[in-house]
Amino acid sequence: MQHINYNHLYYFWMVKKKGSVTKAAQALCLAPHTISGQIKALEARLNGSLFNRVGRGLESTELGELVFRYADKMFDLSYEMLDILNYQKDTSILFEVGIADVLSKALASRVLLSALPTDGTMNLACIESTHESLMARLREHKLDVILSDCAGDSLKYPEILSKKLGECSISFYSASELNTAFPACLEEQGLLLPSKNTSVGQQLHRWFAEQSLTVRIAGEFDDAAMMKAFGFFNKGIFVAPSIYRHDILSQGMVLLGEAADIKEEYHLIFAERMIQHAGVKRLLTTDFSDVFSGVATLHQQI
Repeated sequence: MQHINYNHLYYFWMVKKKGSVTKAAQALCLAPHTISGQIKALEARLNGSLFNRVGRGLESTELGELVFRYADKMFDLSYEMLDILNYQKDTSILFEVGIADVLSKALASRVLLSALPTDGTMNLACIESTHESLMARLREHKLDVILSDCAGDSLKYPEILSKKLGECSISFYSASELNTAFPACLEEQGLLLPSKNTSVGQQLHRWFAEQSLTVRIAGEFDDAAMMKAFGFFNKGIFVAPSIYRHDILSQGMVLLGEAADIKEEYHLIFAERMIQHAGVKRLLTTDFSDVFSGVATLHQQI
């Protein structure tokens, strides 16, 4: 069998990964007809069709699925090789971290600062987005690790590993005193909560039902900092990690009470190929007990 043109194979792999010729062309900065022509050349080389057109979309054939499985392994290994070579030659290692926007920025920064060297040998690049978007970027080799509030969907991918770094309980805060005791006071104002697709958001809704509370949701947020900002502007009761109660109270807020059973969890999610990265090693081996217990104080509110 003659040599396969790996550029053709790469274009096919990108179309399968992105879901369409148009999206692959955008990612590769090429014209769609160029991509289509390369795939046709690969199909001619393999003596078979790789895609069937279904409506306006593409569906891979049995041959396409077979070729993709091998191509996926090949290009995954090539990215791994490049990553390792880059880490070895750079005097200052780039550590690209994705942070789920639902997490407390103060606590996420403390986790990272506790594990990173102070000698300038590692440059940190942080990207904030939804958990789903970060997982997609991680699988596309655009991130080294993710800090997120959940790790459940990482189980779907054998090449993705995770470790729970710690957890902390959640407290409720308001910009003014309320009339009734906690938790009944939560019915007095609208609540500003993490969205229902987050772990804490789901726990909160279950907790309200268990406490027989009839609450009014004034707003749901993917971004914890935005939720807190609305709370500071007296737009409703908001939640935040209990270990930051002193920082929040010092800014004039009122502590309503703590839901000790509700935990904001911090999970480190990373590709197996990254386990030798210096930053990943530090995060995996660091003891964060003091960070999540509040013993390690934060000197500046973030």
